[in-house]
Parts: sequence; C-alpha cells; structure tokens
Amino acid sequence: MQERRPQLTDPAVVDALAHPVRLDVLGYLMSSGPATASACARAVGDTPSNCSYHLRVLAAHGLVEPDDSGDGRSRPWRTTLTGFTVGTETDDSEAGVTRVLAAAVELDHHLAREYLRRQPELPEQWREVDSHASFGLSLSPEELATVLRRIDAVVRPYLAPTRTDSPEDAEHVHLSLMAFPRPGFGR
Repeated sequence: MQERRPQLTDPAVVDALAHPVRLDVLGYLMSSGPATASACARAVGDTPSNCSYHLRVLAAHGLVEPDDSGDGRSRPWRTTLTGFTVGTETDDSEAGVTRVLAAAVELDHHLAREYLRRQPELPEQWREVDSHASFGLSLSPEELATVLRRIDAVVRPYLAPTRTDSPEDAEHVHLSLMAFPRPGFGR
C-alpha cells in the first residue's frame, strides 16, 4: 500500500478513534492487511461482534472499508491509511485529541502488560531484544521536534503497511513513543 498518513482534524473522526479497541483494530489492519471481524477479534483479544461494531464505526468515518478479497461468505475489511496524526482546529477537536491520546496510552499499557504476561513463552532471541527505555532529556521545543523527526526517519522504512522487504523471521513489533515536558521537574 502506498503511504497515506493524514492529519485527522474532523472532531467526529477524532472522537471515533478515542477508543482503545478501535485503535488496536485499526493498527492491526494497518500492520497485517485485510481481515475479517473474527480475525481482528482474535488479534486484539475481543469478540467478533464487538470488532464488527468497531469496524463499522471506523468505516463510517472513512478509516476502513470493505475489501473485495472475500469469498462471498467472509467479509474482510482493509484500512484506507497507513498511519495518522491528530490535530486540532477547534476546542472540541482539542478535547478529542486528548481523548485519542488517553486511549492510545491505555492501549500501550494494555499491550505492555500482555507482553510481560506472555514474555516467558517467547523465543529467547525476542526476549533478548525487547526494550523499555526512559530518558530524562533537556530539550527546547525546537530540539524535541528535531529529535522526533529523526526518530521518525529511522523508523519509517520499517512500517508494516508499506514495507515490502521484511525478512522471513520478521514479527509485528509494537513501538510506542511518548515525549512531553515535565514543568518544574528539573529546575
């Protein structure tokens, strides 16, 4: 799929994304390609009926669409984008952005807890390279923007929806990054 990473500013679209299951289902479709509600449910640990509902909500906002690869009995869905950012145009959309961020943080925490629960079952080569790192940086806003652009440039060639040269032993890897100021913390 060709890269398509829009900035979402429509408050209704942003509100639709302010749910951890919807974010997880959308992320699954972006990483794995077309899938049915049942396949999405297995991937994200939810029920097929609930995933079907969330897929319809995402479709109503143009974030997913039916895929024609079905066999007539199955109804696969595909994403219409490879990533996104959320932005604000109004105070309402700013509140929506905060809700999307809260849902994303909730999903990140859920995924980390689930990984830790299953970590002993994973092959050693994956356990040796998993990582959680925190850094206390001293940055200006401009420097933080530069750091984030540089990280994006390093990560972008490995994005699952657009990568065509994945090694045979590649797995989906969840990489999450949070960067925010802590006023008064270090001064």
